Amino acid sequence: MEISPDLPYARVFEEYADKYDQWFSDNQDVYLEELKRIREAMGDIPSPALEIGVGSGRFAKPLGIGYGVEPSWSLGLMAKGRGIEVIRAIGEAVPVKSSVFRMVAMITVLCFLKKPEETLHEIHRILVHDGILVVAFIEKGGIIAERYLSRPDKGRFLSHARFYDHDEVIYMITGTGFYLTSVDCRLGFCILTFQKSDKV
Repeated sequence: MEISPDLPYARVFEEYADKYDQWFSDNQDVYLEELKRIREAMGDIPSPALEIGVGSGRFAKPLGIGYGVEPSWSLGLMAKGRGIEVIRAIGEAVPVKSSVFRMVAMITVLCFLKKPEETLHEIHRILVHDGILVVAFIEKGGIIAERYLSRPDKGRFLSHARFYDHDEVIYMITGTGFYLTSVDCRLGFCILTFQKSDKV
């Protein structure tokens, strides 16, 4: 399944896939700090685990997440090269059976979702009973968002993004069948963890 061509960021991620991936090498301190915080929030990674919007696999690989959903052909190939089993699809329609994964992660992808609630319902469907959802995102109006938007290396991607504050994200996710278990919001980068509830 391909990303819809009417989404502006679709072409950007295909055209600048190499530059997207290179950012992590060029900004290793920032990347490793985000990775450290996400790992701390996740704790022991249960298997099987899936990342929605796995990109080039820069988070999934070191976190030990074996599966990834990625609509971009170019980024998906990079993730596959890092050992991730890539499902080429969009978050709103994940072509797997229900109650398969024990953990699902979304890392800096929420801002690019055209229909975030549909993606969250799909995540609820594919998670096992009491499955874990981890959502890491750049917060609206935060230091990081302002800094990245002013830089061409990140701005070309994030200029198409829709940012949320953490209260908006919590409200959205708890309204789609999850309850909040932890919050880590610092310097405009938030990591929220949720557990699946069977009461939607």
